[in-house]
Amino acid sequence: MKKQNENKPHIFGVRHFSPAGAYYVRKYLDEVQPKVVLIEAPSDFTNLIDKITAKEVVPPIAIMAYTLEAPIQTIIYPFAEFSPEYQAILWAKENKVECRFCDLPSSIFLGIENAKEKNKEQGESLNSFIHRKIDEYSDEADNEVFWERVMEQASDYNAYYSGARDYGKNLRELTLSNTLSDVKNIIREAYMSKVVSDVCNEGYKIDEIAMVVGAFHVEGIESGNFILTEKEVKQLPKLEAKKTLMPYSYYKLSTYSNYGAGNKAPGYYEFLWKGFNKDDVFYATFIYLSKIAEYQRKTGNMVSSAQIIEAVQLAVSLANIHDSKIPTLKDIQDAAITCMAQGSYAELVMAMANVEVGKKIGKIPQEAIQTSIQSDFYNLLRELKLEKYQTLTATELRLDLRENIRVKSEKLAFLDLERSYFFHRLRVLKISFVSFLDKVQDNKTWAEDWVLQWSPETEIEIVETILKGDTIEFATAFELNQRIENSSSISQIAEIVKDAFYCGLPKSLEQAFQALQSCMADDIPINEIAKTSTTLSIMLRYGDIRKLDRDVLIPILEQLFLRACLILPTEAFCDTNAAIELAETIIALHNVVENHDFLDRERWYALLTEIAKKDNLNTKISGLAMAILLETGKISNDELGLEVERRLSKAIPADLGASWFEGLSMKNHYTLIARLGLWEKLQDYISALDEDEFKRALVFLRRAFANFTSNEKHDIAENIAEIWGLNKYEVSAVVNKDLEKDEKEIVSKLEEFDFDDI
Repeated sequence: MKKQNENKPHIFGVRHFSPAGAYYVRKYLDEVQPKVVLIEAPSDFTNLIDKITAKEVVPPIAIMAYTLEAPIQTIIYPFAEFSPEYQAILWAKENKVECRFCDLPSSIFLGIENAKEKNKEQGESLNSFIHRKIDEYSDEADNEVFWERVMEQASDYNAYYSGARDYGKNLRELTLSNTLSDVKNIIREAYMSKVVSDVCNEGYKIDEIAMVVGAFHVEGIESGNFILTEKEVKQLPKLEAKKTLMPYSYYKLSTYSNYGAGNKAPGYYEFLWKGFNKDDVFYATFIYLSKIAEYQRKTGNMVSSAQIIEAVQLAVSLANIHDSKIPTLKDIQDAAITCMAQGSYAELVMAMANVEVGKKIGKIPQEAIQTSIQSDFYNLLRELKLEKYQTLTATELRLDLRENIRVKSEKLAFLDLERSYFFHRLRVLKISFVSFLDKVQDNKTWAEDWVLQWSPETEIEIVETILKGDTIEFATAFELNQRIENSSSISQIAEIVKDAFYCGLPKSLEQAFQALQSCMADDIPINEIAKTSTTLSIMLRYGDIRKLDRDVLIPILEQLFLRACLILPTEAFCDTNAAIELAETIIALHNVVENHDFLDRERWYALLTEIAKKDNLNTKISGLAMAILLETGKISNDELGLEVERRLSKAIPADLGASWFEGLSMKNHYTLIARLGLWEKLQDYISALDEDEFKRALVFLRRAFANFTSNEKHDIAENIAEIWGLNKYEVSAVVNKDLEKDEKEIVSKLEEFDFDDI
């Protein structure tokens, strides 16, 4: 590094997102009348300045730089209307003055951050440390209140100018301690000094240059006395990066996410900014309290004009107690709670959050967007009439995928179908603008329910997909292809087939289908058969509403069904643990069979009859098979009675009989409840058990009845009361009563006991 000249540029130190800084920086620039304005932000963002200041742009916005290799890393520089940097840029444009960014290029920023991540420092972050120390040392015990009282209420730009310098100087003395963060700051300041030197080499005089930088960096630039050389810049770590503009939101500014210089109440800070421009120091107080009252009234909590006036007066009085004439946000909050909510913070918490943060989202014109996938996304929003959903408020939207015959154009006739394709593509790409609501819709396969909600993270997710394709469609196709290559089971391939089907991508559907066919040559576990069959069944039930050929799926589903029929009897010869998963598999397969006439139902029922009556299979599975046959009317009451007598006889071990009843209870409960004879036989069975046998049976019976609702248990109690000749309400109270603590311990021990040792 080489020494810098003693002459210095004009430097205005600010806090990012400071309304007073935004207001006074313009006054400062009016006075010094520079010919070049340098702004603290990555220097390679300079070519975006014209786009930032375009008339169609509405802050808050951000510039994002992102790496070109996975995993994508990003840095984000947001601007609000009350950002000093943004107002300095506008001043330069209005006064036809050269304006540039002067910090390290984004590629170097990303390279340094990557290096820092590999050598991550432990402990508290620099920003957290600064805020904690201010909280400790200031009378306010809150760094936000301290800043507002000291800086946002500065009487003129000279007061702000000197106050920000002192603030930055003290921060440096408090925090510099030879950490990686310090190294980064020193390098940044040396680079900014290099930019000043480069501007001077272009022919500008040093006093014709004005810089707008964070207050922390003022002393470093003025007294650091170092300038990076070109050779040293080339030696800095870097990652290849691209950049783009994106809308931002007040909500995001309020979270400090990836940007430590934000503030907690950007909505309120906008009121401060408007107050400066109206030359009204009490504007923020008036508008904040009015907005709180408006929110409360809308939510049914009345606030009178008199209460607003009282709150204003109290806020001013609280400010005076702190030797200030103008209330801070804390003063106004306390006044609102006292005068509008009778001291109850909980009553105003939602109103305060709504007003302080706000729901504002910026806007970027189409021509300002820098990536093709962003352009495609916004084109689709416009074409599909979805722009109104680009808000922070979550909105539910139901789609009707059927043709709308009431409109003239084909485009409008299938608008919701095209929306569905778009939403499913975003879902596959994990772009969080949409969330699918998997509702039970009474077989309304033409309907879909979605929740739409915008956030700045959505924009980041869109940009990150650029590695997968230039458009949403191409990126989705790439993602599906990658999933095909990385899939390890037929059920995973079936899910890809379904996603390609939902996304309306015929080529991807064909590729996934070919992969599915290839899997058919392998041995397939029965649980995989059930998962795959369920997925294919869902697609087939959609009919032709998605305008894609589904008939190719029918032979595969038929093959899967036949395989299941062949291996199910063998699978049913299993232990208790395996029976739990197999029972779910059988229920899933049965649902598939019931939904499709082209499957051989008679073969399925014959198979279930075989399993139901065999003695050498897991009794829970046999019980479940009997339950399905009973539910579908394939077995008579007499046949059920004979099977109950056989399975719940004294000759059958207690755990096997109870396990069979557990399986029988897995389907339609009311089919069982309606048969009084069943409960008579169960009562006789339990009564005949000795103590050890009863303990063995209890575990299975308790598990069986755990899935019955309170109403169903009440109906069972009526059956028991009739059998025993007791009052049905008294029996119901006992049946539905929760176990006592000691009773739970006894049952718990039974469930953990290994009965095979008896």
